[in-house]
Amino acid sequence: MLAGGALVAGSAALGGHATAAAPTPSRALDEKIFTFALLLERLQAAFYTEAVGVGALRGELREFAEVVGGHEREHVRFLEEALGGRAEPRPTFEFGSATQERQRFLDTAVLLEDTGVAAYNGQAANLTKKSLAAAAEIVSVEGRHAAWISDLAGKDPAPRAADPGATAEDVAATLRSTGFIKSS
Repeated sequence: MLAGGALVAGSAALGGHATAAAPTPSRALDEKIFTFALLLERLQAAFYTEAVGVGALRGELREFAEVVGGHEREHVRFLEEALGGRAEPRPTFEFGSATQERQRFLDTAVLLEDTGVAAYNGQAANLTKKSLAAAAEIVSVEGRHAAWISDLAGKDPAPRAADPGATAEDVAATLRSTGFIKSS
C-alpha cells in the first residue's frame, strides 16, 4: 500500500486534511477507512507475532505481546471479512531490532497503540452508523492496549480525559516514519 504513494493518496481520500470539508459517510468511504485500518491492524499483528516469535520478551511484556497480538489478529480477520474480496494484499513488514530489544519494543508498541487509537478516533465521524459501531468495539480495545503498554513503559496510561483523533494524513506519516512497511 505504500508503493507509489498509495498510502498518502488513500489518506487524502479519507479526509486527511483537517481544513477540508468532512466527507459524507457512505459505504464507499467505510471501505476506504477499513482498508486503511486493515493496514494498521496488519502492521500491529505482525509486530507482536514477530516479537513473540523472536523470544526476547519476558514476563508481563511477553504476556502483553501474546494477548495483544491475538487481539490484533482478530481485528485483521474482522476487517478482512468486512472488506471481502476488496481487501488489499498484505504488505511485507520488516521490524529490525524493534522486536528484539526491550526498549525498542516498548517505544514501538506505545507508538503503534497510540496511533491506532488516534486513527480510529480521527475517522469515526466519517463512518456510517453500522461501521461506526464496529469501529467503536475495536477502538475501545485499542485504548486498553495503549494504556497497558504505556503503564509497562512507565508512562501515564491515561494522560488525558479524552483521546484526540488524528487525520489520516498524520497517521500515514507516522506509519511511514517507522520504516516497517516494505511493500504492498
